[in-house]
Amino acid sequence: MGIRLDHIGIATEDIEQASKFWNVLGLIQGTDETNVEQGVNIRFFGTSSGSEPKVELLEPLGEDTPIGKFLNKRGPGIQQLAFEVDGLEDTIRRLMSEGIRMIHETPVDGAHGSKIAFVHPSSTGGVLVELVENVTH
Repeated sequence: MGIRLDHIGIATEDIEQASKFWNVLGLIQGTDETNVEQGVNIRFFGTSSGSEPKVELLEPLGEDTPIGKFLNKRGPGIQQLAFEVDGLEDTIRRLMSEGIRMIHETPVDGAHGSKIAFVHPSSTGGVLVELVENVTH
């Protein structure tokens, strides 16, 4: 498979209010999930084909969480781009060997049983990049 754009993460203060546009537009709402470790409620939206990148709404569980801090600093909006990769651990090692700064040097649990790791924005031109390995397809 290589690498593909998996989803675009959008930080929001109210997941229900933020969902209205995506529902009216015609995207298909997925099942909600809470990731306590990351301090966030998650809701994905996709298209009928299911193969295109998804939209991920992220609502913080509190102000002292990554999304809570993002909202306090920057307000609602695009928070990250996520790319699905084969072999997440190998990808992390390869990036680090080239001097890329990682937030997670080992994978952590993500949504829907995935493993994730974030690349520090200082190595990407200011964009938070999430790497995703979907271990359950």
